[in-house]
Amino acid sequence: MKTLTKEMQTAITPAMALELLKDGNKRFVNNLKINRNLLQQANDTSGGQHPFAVILSCIDSRTSAELIFDQGLGDIFSIRIAGNIINEDILGSMEFGCKVAGSKIIIVLGHTKCGAIKGACDHVEMGNLTSLLSKIRPAVDDELTIAENRNSSNSEFVEKVAVINVQRTVNSILQRSPILKEMIESGEIGIVGGTHDITTGQVAFF
Repeated sequence: MKTLTKEMQTAITPAMALELLKDGNKRFVNNLKINRNLLQQANDTSGGQHPFAVILSCIDSRTSAELIFDQGLGDIFSIRIAGNIINEDILGSMEFGCKVAGSKIIIVLGHTKCGAIKGACDHVEMGNLTSLLSKIRPAVDDELTIAENRNSSNSEFVEKVAVINVQRTVNSILQRSPILKEMIESGEIGIVGGTHDITTGQVAFF
């Protein structure tokens, strides 16, 4: 597998970038990962990097974007934070990845059985985690189809909140970053939300 060059990155469209990630996830699910020389890729990227995607995902130890999308060194910018939430620093990182470094797509990736989502559903308060979970709370409030057992014991409720949280994060990126919004509207980059099933490894985009 060749290390991405600037020329290769430039030739990738947002739609192609999404297909590269979909293909990589299919390889992961089928245990057919590409054989890469990671040391060679480290050497190849020592003079510069040209990732084709920026992926915002959770810190969950089972959700490494490089692994579930079968990508190598220099292929993606990986941003990880509990509950795949957004803040100014993450927005700045995304703006760097797309506007400065040339990435073609932003992925906001939630996952099943997310501890941060469960914490928000249960109104957990603990140190600095309280502030983090408060950013997920609006997704809990936005889930209106389930009236009873609106807590972490209800797996259906948890998964619905997780999807809403991804959608809210996508919308927040558009609302809070004029730079990224302009790039998306012009077709320079794309933005897609998705959910990773930690049991099957499969990613569903929406």
